[in-house]
Amino acid sequence: MTRFVEGHALELLEGGGAYFPALAAAFDQARHEIHLQAYIFADDPAGRLVADALVRAAARGVEVHVLVDGFGGRTMPRLLRERLRGAGIGLLFFRPDVSVFDFQRSRLRRLHHKIAAIDGRIGFAGGINVIDDMHTPGHTPPRWDYAVKVQGPLTLEILRVARQTWDTVARTYLHRRWPPWRPMPHALAESGATRALPPAGPISAAFVVRDTLRHRRDIEDSYLEAIARAQREVLIANAYFLPGVEFRRALVDAARRGVRVTLLLQARMEYVLMRHASRVFYQQLLDAGVCIFEYHQSFMHAKVAVIDGEWATVGSSNIDPMSLLLAREANVFVRDADFAAGLLSSLQRAMAAGARPVVAPGFRRGLAGRIASWISYGIVRVLLGWAGYGARKDYL
Repeated sequence: MTRFVEGHALELLEGGGAYFPALAAAFDQARHEIHLQAYIFADDPAGRLVADALVRAAARGVEVHVLVDGFGGRTMPRLLRERLRGAGIGLLFFRPDVSVFDFQRSRLRRLHHKIAAIDGRIGFAGGINVIDDMHTPGHTPPRWDYAVKVQGPLTLEILRVARQTWDTVARTYLHRRWPPWRPMPHALAESGATRALPPAGPISAAFVVRDTLRHRRDIEDSYLEAIARAQREVLIANAYFLPGVEFRRALVDAARRGVRVTLLLQARMEYVLMRHASRVFYQQLLDAGVCIFEYHQSFMHAKVAVIDGEWATVGSSNIDPMSLLLAREANVFVRDADFAAGLLSSLQRAMAAGARPVVAPGFRRGLAGRIASWISYGIVRVLLGWAGYGARKDYL
């Protein structure tokens, strides 16, 4: 069961235009320690804004750590890497060996979360990488996504996860000394327990991660728990949507008991395989009464949801095998009517401006479309088996 903690102030940040200035401002307030972890760190206006703030913090004597995924960050320019390291910033890459000739299963296990921790006082989580919203090759910009700024007790948990991930990766760099033990600020956050920070606001929230050790299903289970309790409305906006059997069954059951279930999905995905595979289960969901909208206006990268106007989530986790079975992810789950209303209003505006309904009678796809979908779905299943998840027959 998701463990919600009271006492938070949360700020919903829509797009890089809101996120990057807030992130840089928090870095400028740092006094002791910064962790920034992302799948991508680009050398563009957004990346330079963030890098400038990190360099300023390091110049003040703040201990700064940047962790970027080895695949997502493979195009990070050498000059940017040298600038960060030259400023005294620790820069590491998660699983950096991404050769096309590397057929190890582990190469699919990526660092996909996007989190920042500042002094144990401020935290960020969401789906926004360090890359400009206008950089959307093959898509209409801007990229549409969300993050959340957290103040309150959970900031210690965000810092604990960031430190633990950094230390795990640092130990794989054998030429580096192991990081020293550092006490948590204010108090220890042990075994996931967060304490000793005063309340910052009235909101109940939970910071939930997905990894390959003790938290393999935590994000998926948090979704399933909330969907099972839904009484009026479920709205999920997700860029990559290929849910497993249990997730599909939860959506179908909710719709059949009278809950209005709406999925807002990306119309034009980056990856052809996922675009076709994700449509395999459209008919099943439509026949059960689930409403599906596809977003056409720009590139949707969001991974958010609102349920019954009081439960919400903002994070990095897609509803697909890569996120739910393989990658390191992080979501903030919220129980607060005002926060949920703000996110719901944002989603409704986006849907009104750029989404089109997928209508059940009109979704009888041609033979070529059905063949492409089932072939793509079959390839995804083969990849899951290769990655060691063939035993999870409950997934696809």
